[in-house]
Amino acid sequence: MRKNAIFIAISLAAVVALYCYSQLMVPLAPIEEMFEVEIEKGTSFGSAVGMLDSAGIVKDHHLFMALGRMTGLDKRLTPGYYQFYGKLRPWDVFTMLKEGLVVEWQVTVVEGDTLMDIKRKLAAEGIVDKEDFDRLATDDEFLRSFMVNAPSVEGYLFPDTYSISKGTSPEDVLGMMLRRLRAVYDEEMRKGAEEIGFSEREVLTLASIIEKEAILNSERPVISGVYHNRLRRGMPLQADPTAIYGIKPQSAGIFRRDIRRKTDYNTYFIKGLPPGPIASPGLKSIRAALYPAKVPYLYFVANFQGGHTFSVTMDEHLSAIEEYRERKYAAKMAEAEPVAPQ
Repeated sequence: MRKNAIFIAISLAAVVALYCYSQLMVPLAPIEEMFEVEIEKGTSFGSAVGMLDSAGIVKDHHLFMALGRMTGLDKRLTPGYYQFYGKLRPWDVFTMLKEGLVVEWQVTVVEGDTLMDIKRKLAAEGIVDKEDFDRLATDDEFLRSFMVNAPSVEGYLFPDTYSISKGTSPEDVLGMMLRRLRAVYDEEMRKGAEEIGFSEREVLTLASIIEKEAILNSERPVISGVYHNRLRRGMPLQADPTAIYGIKPQSAGIFRRDIRRKTDYNTYFIKGLPPGPIASPGLKSIRAALYPAKVPYLYFVANFQGGHTFSVTMDEHLSAIEEYRERKYAAKMAEAEPVAPQ
């Protein structure tokens, strides 16, 4: 009797195993055209399995539900868009759900990117349309929710590479970048800001100017030192990138007519720092703003070594400018010289 019971139990186990294998491991009919299934945030596991069942990529609804309960997937289903194509087994479908393999984009915000740059990147991938971006970027309630005390989120979207799931709301996309800044701008930096009498906004504003001015990493603290010296003396910052903020990209060049244009951000006309950042500063520029080099310089101008020439007096600065112009003119003439015939 006992042997019969064992035999029956083994036979039943074998039948169940065979059934599970056939329902999970045997490939489905090939999917010729890729299709997507969207599982929205808050969708129950049962509803998600029902959607997949209707799409014909689940053989046994109840078996999937049991697997979900056994693995805890029914409590932590990742929302998003799931893509299906080619030869798949139901087990592959379950694995995709278990690992949260939703459709994602990789978007990189680089140091010095402006809101315009970031908006273009997100819109190009279809992640956030330009109208929603513009609306959120200056929305008072949204700014308050992330403790942004500035005219917009400019300078608060931290440079990094972000994996963004298809269907993520605009609020969550920008929120992801804002939270990254909050993680980087730590307690040490907050204390550093207090020591120099700066608010977070002022730190990020100065850091964004440094980001736009600096070419060499070694010069960031020195450039910061120049601006801190100017602020202490009540001198205008006269930072060229502020003259074109919101008007055109820096790659288009900065000319005398730009410097003469009066705007709320042009530090040739306003005193002190602009109302807010002019770009997204990286960590090196933020640290430079907080910990400026102790230098006597009040001026700097680009040189032909890939960096800047720093000066203490106006006379020194004018000489550096003249040298730069002469070398620039000489380089231009050299390029224009016709090649001698061979």
